Amino acid sequence: MSAIDNERLKQICFLLIIVLLATLLFIEMYTFFPGFLGAITLYVISRNYMFRLVEKRNWKKPLAAAMLMILSFIIILLPVGLMINMLTDKVSYAMEHTSELIAGLKTLNERIHSATKVDVLSQVKLEQLQGYLTAVLPRLLGATFNTLTTIAIMYFILYFMLVCGREMEAYLYEYIPLKDENVLRLGSEFRKLVIANAVGIPLIAIIQGIVSLIGYLVFKVPEPIFWFAVTCCTSMLPVVGAAAVYVPMGVYLLGTGNTWQGIAVLVYGFAVVGTSDNIFRFILAKKIGDVHPMITVFGVLVGVNLFGFIGLIFGPLLISMFILLLEIYSNEFLTKKREVRIEK
Repeated sequence: MSAIDNERLKQICFLLIIVLLATLLFIEMYTFFPGFLGAITLYVISRNYMFRLVEKRNWKKPLAAAMLMILSFIIILLPVGLMINMLTDKVSYAMEHTSELIAGLKTLNERIHSATKVDVLSQVKLEQLQGYLTAVLPRLLGATFNTLTTIAIMYFILYFMLVCGREMEAYLYEYIPLKDENVLRLGSEFRKLVIANAVGIPLIAIIQGIVSLIGYLVFKVPEPIFWFAVTCCTSMLPVVGAAAVYVPMGVYLLGTGNTWQGIAVLVYGFAVVGTSDNIFRFILAKKIGDVHPMITVFGVLVGVNLFGFIGLIFGPLLISMFILLLEIYSNEFLTKKREVRIEK
């Protein structure tokens, strides 16, 4: 009995050391964690292409990895970079002309008040808004720099993951302390979740942005390309989504005297843009995996606090993975001893 206790004690002590070291490394390297998550995402998306190039077409691993990284940069990151650059220019302009922006809002508020007798923004609210903009806008520019750092780290990690893909997967398969069927299920479900979140969420946002852009062009909204980029970003936000753009835009147009444009933007937004979200989300759910709306909402809230903008994708992924791990734990270690009958 003492020998068994000693073995168990040594095992527990060894696991505690591993957990402590893992916690220390995670705390010290937390800054790089979003880049690590991004590398995992791109690896899951491109691993099949990597294996096909290396094992069927006999490409050298470094060459195949470099080509896939370049393609991912052109297809994914270059458009995102252009969008961020466009938004950054507007943020810089807003920082330099904050007082003019507040003055314009005050004028707009006066026009809305004279037309509807509703005081949307009081003087106190305008002062609070000015203080908020002064504090937030510089942080947005700082977030752009952090994003560039994250991208550099992401590609650094991704290269070695692609080159050592087979060895890495074999190592994980060997040392994950689960039954074979649960390890296979974990890998399969993880891949589905990554694709559903990393591909599905941005794709729906782009589709909504394109539908919105058509309306902006038809109704001659100023700077439609800029508002297309903003709509794509807000479409990934829970609950409000693209309405965070077309509702203020419609109210602004009404307040500035462009009555028909304002009404058209609001009607088009609610009737077409809002409906398109539900339609395309339903279609894509069948194609690439279904993510429950509650997981998306709470995942975005958690992810943005943890990882910033990239948390829009990884927040829902973390919650989905947590639920999956609970199911696997139940299958692996728990034995249900009762059956519950649901009365009709």
